[in-house]
Order: sequence, then C-alpha cells, then structure tokens
Amino acid sequence: MLRFVPLLILGVFLAIAPVTSPELPARLIKYVRPEPAEVTLVAVGDMMLSRAVATRMHRYGYEYPFASTTDFIRSADIAFGNLETPITPGPEVLPFEMSFRADPESAAALRDAGFDVLSLANNHTPNFGEMGLQDTLRYLDEAGIVHAGAGTDFEANQARFIEARGVRFAFLAYNDDDVVPASYEATDTRVGTAFMHIERMQHAVQEANSIADIVIVSMHAGDEYEPLPNDSQVAFAHAAIDAGAEMVIGHHPHVVQTMEIYKGKHIFYSLGNFVFDQMWSRETREGLLIKAVFTKDGVKNVTFHPVLIEDYAQPRFMEDREDIKRVLDRLIAPR
Repeated sequence: MLRFVPLLILGVFLAIAPVTSPELPARLIKYVRPEPAEVTLVAVGDMMLSRAVATRMHRYGYEYPFASTTDFIRSADIAFGNLETPITPGPEVLPFEMSFRADPESAAALRDAGFDVLSLANNHTPNFGEMGLQDTLRYLDEAGIVHAGAGTDFEANQARFIEARGVRFAFLAYNDDDVVPASYEATDTRVGTAFMHIERMQHAVQEANSIADIVIVSMHAGDEYEPLPNDSQVAFAHAAIDAGAEMVIGHHPHVVQTMEIYKGKHIFYSLGNFVFDQMWSRETREGLLIKAVFTKDGVKNVTFHPVLIEDYAQPRFMEDREDIKRVLDRLIAPR
C-alpha cells in the first residue's frame, strides 16, 4: 500500500503519492574492474634433433622426445625453445659428429608437442649451409611455428610477434659471434643468424616495445658446461633489459646456469639441455623449464620445473626432491 505524505503548499494540505517507475533499478549494481588478462609462457632449453636423438625418433616415432612433456608444454598459451638443428633432408648424422640435421617430419613433431615460437639464432642451425637454413624456415612456416633470429639480415634482426588473450609478445633472438664463424651471420644477400650487436639489439627492442606489450630476448651465448655466465652474457642481457625487454632467456652452455633479477626483470642465463644426447654427465642431462605468467604490465610469477634426459633423447620431469633442489640451487649465484 502506498503511503501518502502530507505537504503544505500555500497553506493547503495536499496528499502526494511518492513517484514510482519501472525504469528505476531495484538495486544499485557495483562496478567491478575486470582482472587483467593473464598469459602463460613455457620456455625450454636446447633442442637437438639429430645423432642419437634422431635414431630414437626413427625407431619410436618423431614425437618420442616430447612424450613426457607435451601435456605441460601444451598447457601454456605460448611455448618457446631453442632449436639447435636445421630441418633439412640429408644423410644420417653419426654419433660425435658436430654438424646436426633433423628430418622434415621434425617440424610437425615440434608443432604437435606444443611449440609456438623457436629461436634459430645459434651455432648449429646453419650447419648445412644456406640451403639447410632456408629449408628450416620453410618447414617451420608450413608447420605454423614462428621463428626468430634467422633469415636475411632484415628478417633475422626483426622481432616476431605472437598475441595471446589480448597480450602481444615480441621475440628477438641473437647468436654470439664468439662461438660461430662469421659466415653464420645474416646479410642482405645471405641467409644466416642475428649476431649479438648490442646497439642494434637495443634499437630492435625499443622498436618492438612500440608495438608489443611484452618483449622477450633470447641469447645463444656463454662458455659450454660452465655454471656461471661470462661477461659477454651479462653485458648483453643487462643491455636488453635497459632497452625495455621484459625477460632474457639464454641457451648454449648445455648446463643450467644462474638466474638474475636485474631492475626487476628476469634473466635466465642458460636453461641447459632439453632434448639432447649428451648423456656423459649428470649436468648435461639436466635442464630447466620455466613457466611464467604475464599480464600486459609484465611478469606476475615464474615457476621452475627441472627435467632429466633419459635414453639419449627424452626429458622427464624430476620427482626426487633432492634432485630438484640441486638443480634449483644452481640458479643462485655463489656469494
């Protein structure tokens, strides 16, 4: 029942009913700011799909190296790694040979394992010359896998972009000219890899930052089998962060090296091996996968997932706590 309210107007009492309207909201609706989109990135270490690894891929199937880690890799919005093998037809590569080659079927295996973007800027992708590297670019393109750090001079030194959940990522990849011949560098007329020229890298990072939300730089550098980064690694990684990179991911030493938080950004100097046939030491059998959660503002958190390579080809996640601790301890530089 409506309640009438007496109102005195010019000395006359009037009965006025309160205004009601079906258009008025029955209750106030509280505005809640939406949470920023979160994107997960998985990054792995060196992948070599030749020699003993190729032998097992022929025997058990091309997916064999990734059988134990595919679900984890696929769980990420973006998966990144360093492909240390050209993909090109050719003869079998024997044990202890240092010129690597993977079969064309390997590209589909990498795609099916969940990889979205690969660095090609390393000391092995040009092992079979320009034709081998051109084949690699073509097979990865056909598989729908983005690649960074290789091609002609312009292509190798330009960022490659991937967008996930509305967050745009830029990937740049570089090869240390101290560990490769000069002929491995990309030029205007020769397909090759991007070399670690700091000023040019910084310009590319700044340019990518004008287009992308997150810039990630990969560097293939360092002293093999050494637990600590050298001065060249540190200088290049710091310069990348100074230029605006959100994260630097390193490869090449074949063992897990230290990580660093520099100006609030993560630097992983080496993630060690992921798929490799270096079974001759515990350290070369061990690798580290990282899973990072990003928003447009940067890294929200990072988790670490050590693996152990078995049967010359297949990484499996470690389960023993002491084994895990031993790998993670290597991320902390000695005082």
